[in-house]
Amino acid sequence: MGTHQDQLRGFAEYNRTFNRRLYEVAAELPDEVRKQDRGAFFGSVHATLNHILLADRVWLGRFSTVFPGLASLQGAAVLHGFGSLADELYADFDALRRARAETDDVLVAWVEELDETLLAQTMRYRMSSGRERVHPAWVAAAHLFNHQTHHRGQITTLLHQLGKDPGVTDFIAYVHATAA
Repeated sequence: MGTHQDQLRGFAEYNRTFNRRLYEVAAELPDEVRKQDRGAFFGSVHATLNHILLADRVWLGRFSTVFPGLASLQGAAVLHGFGSLADELYADFDALRRARAETDDVLVAWVEELDETLLAQTMRYRMSSGRERVHPAWVAAAHLFNHQTHHRGQITTLLHQLGKDPGVTDFIAYVHATAA
């Protein structure tokens, strides 16, 4: 195992575990509270959860195009296009939650396929603006997980404001807890 692959494996497991916890806490809220605009970048808890899923599926779509031999992405729900980063994939919270869990399982399988050779390869794609991006694949993979963490931080803030505590969210705390 290479360093990048070990790191991505840890991020994928952390992501799946923390997403489950976040959705459990969010499920305690009435739907109208989850969907109420609270001034976050994407407005509400629900919209931010949708955005994270949309972005994950866009990144997986890019990987499936650049590296078409990845078995984990064959038949997976990926996106190759979208109208806006604020597109609502699922209005129903339970459907969103199921889709999140399915995508988290795909992410865990996907990182198992990534090796140092693939991660070092150049990834070339077009952003939604049409601008071309070129960088090593490991940069895109790391960004996918960093992006999730960024927006989950916004959700945890909103949940705290609503009197809900999702618990400790630090990756290092997760690593130590799972190693024990």
